Amino acid sequence: MPKKETSGKTLRVTLVRSAIGYTKDQKATVKALGLRRLHQTVEHKDTPALRGMLNKVIHLLKIEE
Repeated sequence: MPKKETSGKTLRVTLVRSAIGYTKDQKATVKALGLRRLHQTVEHKDTPALRGMLNKVIHLLKIEE
């Protein structure tokens, strides 16, 4: 299985909905992404691990390439 070419790509992730009322693991995922408050934006390298984290809390985020 060939590896995906993801070197150099970054994703801008913005928290647009609060994690209040969601499960502890979803809150922990938001925290692990480095998001502390609403409308905060962080940049991360595009990796399969990051994609999995984003997929878990996609309903709380806005993602831009």
